[in-house]
Amino acid sequence: MKIAILPGDGIGSEIVAQAVRAMQCLDLRFETETAAVGGAAYEAQGHPLPEATLKLAKEADAVLFGAVGDWKYDKLERALRPEQAILGLRKNLGLFANFRPAICYEQLTHASSLKPELVAGLDILIIRELTGDIYFGQPRGRRESPDGAFKGAPEAFDTMRYTRPEIERIAHVAFQAARKRSKRVTSVDKANVLETFQFWKDVVTEVHAQYPDVELDHMYVDNAAMQLVKAPKKFDVLVTGNMFGDILSDEAAMLTGSIGMLPSASLNEAGRGLYEPSHGSAPDIAGKDLANPLATILSVAMMLRFSLNQPEAADRIESAVKHVLASGYRTADIWSEGTQKVGTRAMGDAVVAALKGQTTKTIITKS
Repeated sequence: MKIAILPGDGIGSEIVAQAVRAMQCLDLRFETETAAVGGAAYEAQGHPLPEATLKLAKEADAVLFGAVGDWKYDKLERALRPEQAILGLRKNLGLFANFRPAICYEQLTHASSLKPELVAGLDILIIRELTGDIYFGQPRGRRESPDGAFKGAPEAFDTMRYTRPEIERIAHVAFQAARKRSKRVTSVDKANVLETFQFWKDVVTEVHAQYPDVELDHMYVDNAAMQLVKAPKKFDVLVTGNMFGDILSDEAAMLTGSIGMLPSASLNEAGRGLYEPSHGSAPDIAGKDLANPLATILSVAMMLRFSLNQPEAADRIESAVKHVLASGYRTADIWSEGTQKVGTRAMGDAVVAALKGQTTKTIITKS
């Protein structure tokens, strides 16, 4: 099992280091190779996704990715910015389906921004299409406005587009995932004003005919955003396009207590994938031992389950994380009164200890 390790920028190296430590506790043999990506790669090689890094990612069975980005690169031309690395990996590896589970652990209900009774037992799976939509649509650019009230003024434009096959394959992924859960899919669109998403709605409805055992409902994106904070447990599997999924998955992350708890898997049709935390590079806390590594560690569990066919090892990691939370350990983003605040390394130590079956001191928490 060959795994490409791409730590990236900011806190990426810190959180990936703890995830790799967790992997090393398993009774499995991994071949790992590390490469630069994002701003780190730009500094070293003049491009956020060097050919050698892309080659490594293509040859690996799975990619463990940290995070990319830093404010100091914001003035670079867009093609050289760190964020282009992740877009390039998605495109070149054919990673069209993004899985983001939003689970609120029993011990973290008080860390959520919502009332505990609204998030207790929360278990949502957001499936986001990754390679189409306005993020990749062409043409795009800047020009003089050719028409309208401000004809001749400078304007910028992007193109939102989806083909039938793109929508069909992500719809199949969503319905198949729902069959393993509560058999409910909510398709999120903006069909009332966007032709692209009227087409999305039509195609998803057609695909649904092949899954009569799964319930389907459609919801406009603005209503979905509202329902996620009003009644989040009404959702099971939520499927949507690239841009809407980008926004809604971050919103759902805060239901769980912190985006630092949200893992992510991006898969291609062969089941090979890129695994990363849902959060960014957080350059403001980089190097300060403050980052929460649990989303990255949980991303390793997803990697073991979806790409490496090691479900028992995945279960071990998820159980270790639950044990650490039950023992009262918290990084700053999920800390609450009565729990033990720890840093990145110490949280990694606790997970490693749990995986090795060592006793960790239980912190008595207040209910």
